[in-house]
Amino acid sequence: MQSYTIGQAARLLGVSPDTARRWADAGRVATHRDEAGRRLIDGRALAAFSIEVGQGAGGEDEAPYTSARNAFPGIVTAVKLGDVAAQVEIQAGPHRLVSLLTREAVEELGLEVGMQATARVKSTSVHIDRT
Repeated sequence: MQSYTIGQAARLLGVSPDTARRWADAGRVATHRDEAGRRLIDGRALAAFSIEVGQGAGGEDEAPYTSARNAFPGIVTAVKLGDVAAQVEIQAGPHRLVSLLTREAVEELGLEVGMQATARVKSTSVHIDRT
């Protein structure tokens, strides 16, 4: 499973690295250290925490999250596969985006909960880029 540094997690959550560090220090999200001593957050734990933050439980020191050119970098929080179609949810800061796409596309991208992805919005379509 993919892990994220505090800085990467902060970007995905739409907050400053200091805010993400304070949340980790307070035990709101679990971290572990890699062989270089950097603190990392497991992708599944970050996905669950991003849902909590997106539902307004992030605190008052959150920076507002804005979209640049309709791209929402975030973390995959759910993947539901059907026989032909699939549903992918991404939490991008306080924004929860849901995309309906083919099962084949999800499998080709290798999308799974806890991985980083970018939702791109054009009109009423949401496209998912693996990052």
